[in-house]
Amino acid sequence: MDLGLIGKRALVTGASRGLGRAVATALIEEGAEVAICARNKTRLHAAAEELGALAFARDLTPRGAGAALAAEVIAAMGGIDVLVVNTGGPPTGAFESVEESVWALAIDALLMSAVSLIRGCLPGMRERNWGRILLVTSVAALEPHPNLILSNTIRPALHGLVNALSREVAADGITVNALLPGYTFTERIFQLGIGDPQVAEQVPARRMGRPEEFAALAAFLASKPASYVCGQAIACDGGLLRSI
Repeated sequence: MDLGLIGKRALVTGASRGLGRAVATALIEEGAEVAICARNKTRLHAAAEELGALAFARDLTPRGAGAALAAEVIAAMGGIDVLVVNTGGPPTGAFESVEESVWALAIDALLMSAVSLIRGCLPGMRERNWGRILLVTSVAALEPHPNLILSNTIRPALHGLVNALSREVAADGITVNALLPGYTFTERIFQLGIGDPQVAEQVPARRMGRPEEFAALAAFLASKPASYVCGQAIACDGGLLRSI
């Protein structure tokens, strides 16, 4: 299938490793020009060199940082046709263990950074009457996971953003969707102390997912053939979710 991504310009955040890097790789393989963003300069530039991507080392937590990044990427590439918002998971913890200051930082990192990035990309997408906005969330947004109070609370807000924004921009040729990774071989999973034995007991597929499987879904949603898929929250989780 021709995904129609040759010559399209994409920005993928959190792309120095894990799911973000896999998505950037898939888009490049489909012919897109890709800019990647992450906070760790060393890891980011190494990834960019290996992938053939443009590198922008940024912390997107400060208010307005996303829009500023979008402006820099647009200046470098001439526009952004595909935006993939991928953020790291917030700190773990139960409700009583998380201070209000940590809540505020998590809201800025997960929700407001996405809002800022979209604000920076949307005008150009509307002018061209074409755009793809993908927000990487988590299955925790639909089925809360133990000891992840921040993620369980904030990521559903991103789904609200997807639902509402998609209705505002669909007529402009812009799709907005959420992608929900399940248990996938990434550094984040191992930081949470999760391994194959636990996953095999919970996931109907009886294994963890691979980043490239998630990236294939992202590449399709970013494609021309996916122009009628809008406002959706789509899981790549081996059948884990029961609430869809």
